[in-house]
Amino acid sequence: MSNSLRIVFMGTPEFAVATLDALMNSNHKVVAVVTTPDKPANRGLKLQMSAVKEYAVKNNLPVLQPDKLKSEEFVSKLKEINADLFVVVAFRMLPEIVWSMPKYGTINLHASLLPQYRGAAPINWAVINGEAETGITTFFISHQIDTGDILLHEKIAITEEDNAGTVHDKLMISGAALLVTTVDAIADKTVKAVPQPTFDVLKHAPKIFRDDCRIDWNKPATEVFNFIRGLSPYPGAFTELQDDAKEKMMLKIFTTVKHLELVIPAGEFLLNAKKQAFIGCGDGALEIIEIQAEGRKRMKMADFLRGFPMDEGTWQAIF
Repeated sequence: MSNSLRIVFMGTPEFAVATLDALMNSNHKVVAVVTTPDKPANRGLKLQMSAVKEYAVKNNLPVLQPDKLKSEEFVSKLKEINADLFVVVAFRMLPEIVWSMPKYGTINLHASLLPQYRGAAPINWAVINGEAETGITTFFISHQIDTGDILLHEKIAITEEDNAGTVHDKLMISGAALLVTTVDAIADKTVKAVPQPTFDVLKHAPKIFRDDCRIDWNKPATEVFNFIRGLSPYPGAFTELQDDAKEKMMLKIFTTVKHLELVIPAGEFLLNAKKQAFIGCGDGALEIIEIQAEGRKRMKMADFLRGFPMDEGTWQAIF
């Protein structure tokens, strides 16, 4: 059994909860949790806790929610806690006064095989780019984001049946286990941190905004297919369709099937005799399987067409 370390855990979304839970069930002691302040949500603007805070409250863990990570009050509280190690999973960028504080430093869990896909959306971009594999990396935090010395990593395959959601779940599970293994190794001094390898070409994973999610149907079908699954289920790739009467319809598209043999003009919507829906790409076409129309729930395209027939007139994507 490894030596027990006192840990302050820093994280926000559900992805981080799996790691926090794994640490809670390890030989180590989580002495406090740091997460984002509660935020107004939904129509009633009721304050909503982060997923990490919800877990911490249920498990009676002390919670810190600083507005500013350099504030004297927050830094002072961290010093009082006197943790051996800080663990960061899907949190904000830390100032040096924080990450340099613990005896054993501060480690981060990143959802890619660093140095590839540094940035805020590594899972989405790996799928969008059609990668056959990705992974999870633990590393020491240093001055520049996602550039610190690597401790451990683990690879996972990405299949064509995967989307960003399924890859997220795989990495969440494998990442939690890898993080605990990393902490054990740090405690027992059985791991050596190594500099990140150098590559001629680095692929980046910047934050994704709404305008980045519009589908460009001029691109080859395989690229559009990967783009859609890389944004599914969140934030969701979208297209705007317009018919002969200039009526417009906004659709988020979550699931498609490639048909490289079909020749349909890019962006043209087509229903066949079996009521299957297709949209043409730069080459080939995609069959639209699962969508969400504006103001409606996510549903199968076949169910949507029963309530909103689109076989009269011509529909064309605006892109």
